[in-house]
Amino acid sequence: MNLFAALAIVASMPLVLPKPSKPNIVVVITDDQGYGDIGAHGNPILKTPHLDKLHNQSARFTNFQVSPTCAPTRAALMTGRHEFKSGVTHTILERERLALSATTLPQVLRDGGYTTGIFGKWHLGDEDAYLPEKRGFDKVCIHGAGGIGQTFPGSCGDAPGNQYTNPALWSDGAFVKETGYCTDLFFQKAIQWIGEMNDQKPFFCWIATNAPHAPLQVRPEDESRYAGKTTSEQAKFFGMVANIDDNIGKLTAYLSQKNLDRNTLVIFLTDNGGTVGVPVFNDNMRGAKGSVWRGGTRGCSFWRLPGVITPGDISRLAGHVDFMPTLLELTGTKASTLITQEHEGKSLVPLLIDRDCSWENRYFVSHLGRWPTGKADAHAKRVTAVRDQRWKLIQPEMNKDGPWQLFDLTNDPEEKRDLSHENPAIVDQFAKHHARWWESVRPFLVNENVQGPAVNPFKARYWKQFPGEKPPKGQ
Repeated sequence: MNLFAALAIVASMPLVLPKPSKPNIVVVITDDQGYGDIGAHGNPILKTPHLDKLHNQSARFTNFQVSPTCAPTRAALMTGRHEFKSGVTHTILERERLALSATTLPQVLRDGGYTTGIFGKWHLGDEDAYLPEKRGFDKVCIHGAGGIGQTFPGSCGDAPGNQYTNPALWSDGAFVKETGYCTDLFFQKAIQWIGEMNDQKPFFCWIATNAPHAPLQVRPEDESRYAGKTTSEQAKFFGMVANIDDNIGKLTAYLSQKNLDRNTLVIFLTDNGGTVGVPVFNDNMRGAKGSVWRGGTRGCSFWRLPGVITPGDISRLAGHVDFMPTLLELTGTKASTLITQEHEGKSLVPLLIDRDCSWENRYFVSHLGRWPTGKADAHAKRVTAVRDQRWKLIQPEMNKDGPWQLFDLTNDPEEKRDLSHENPAIVDQFAKHHARWWESVRPFLVNENVQGPAVNPFKARYWKQFPGEKPPKGQ
């Protein structure tokens, strides 16, 4: 009996398993939506009825750690190890590229019998060898760089002139000039791809929206939902989240209509701390995206699989590095010993079965990275934190090696009272762990001094396909 069937028995709920016996997987991960940007979490303005419904139907990890920014989180989700172990220490400057030595979740799932598709944001390398079709995805429909229209020196850049409406998307080896709004397109194409599946293979569908990341290019009808209720920028941002929520409703309705919902694990994630919506509601957390305070590293993590996973809150410390080990165990997918030895995360399946199970206390290290090129060692102890279930050691400064601060998260979740002077032994214990951690990741920082190409690869591909649109030399 595989684990999927065993979990159904443990949950003591009737479940008739259609073929395939392994669950399908749909992951939705949004960009720059914070923990507080969901109605079910208490936001007083934003309405997210479909996310709220998914929240109520899911096991929710309320203490789920992600990275302070986006590409690092995606690297950890894809590999089961800290992003620095895959060379990802930034979101640009070649330092967003997932090391070619890393084995990805879709690669292992595909070897285990899954068909795999990605729709939306990749942001782990735009050069040929780093593209998702070379990293385990069968179906690809993405934009370049970290967002539609973004361009940076080196390899990180999208197709020229791209906008959120009517973008040119990289689809299975060629650009397609689409009609419509980006979030709508990514969900539509994912749903269409799911509809093309047969019963011979389970599927892994990764839907990664670039919204609600800036620039706040929003459909007017979505912005109008919040016009006059908050600032202009927040109305745009909340409108983008509302559009995501609409599409989640369409996705879950489709799964139900096609009788796929009882054999499909749906996961909703956010990639870093909050941004534009933080002044409205941040669940009483200190900090935001780009920091290692709770508001910068606490992400949403909803897991829905009817008849197998019981809805409810799980307060144990978990994080992005646990994502790959959990899915491999949950699907019964075998990976080589070499791959599993690289995992720093642990399977969350025991908590999904029984949230009161014995769960060992553990350390999580957060680090912003984003230091100037060539300055890694000088920033080893800058914008970084070590935490366990209760305590958190933090040095939040970027421009200097400030003193460690210590917070008791159990009694002070808002991180207001520094207890470092009262607890020197705990400071020393956590600081030594951080030092050992830095020594362990330092050899893996393979992208630190890489020189990128003169022209963004996405632009080069686009102009090769559409030579008439290439600007004259010198422009």
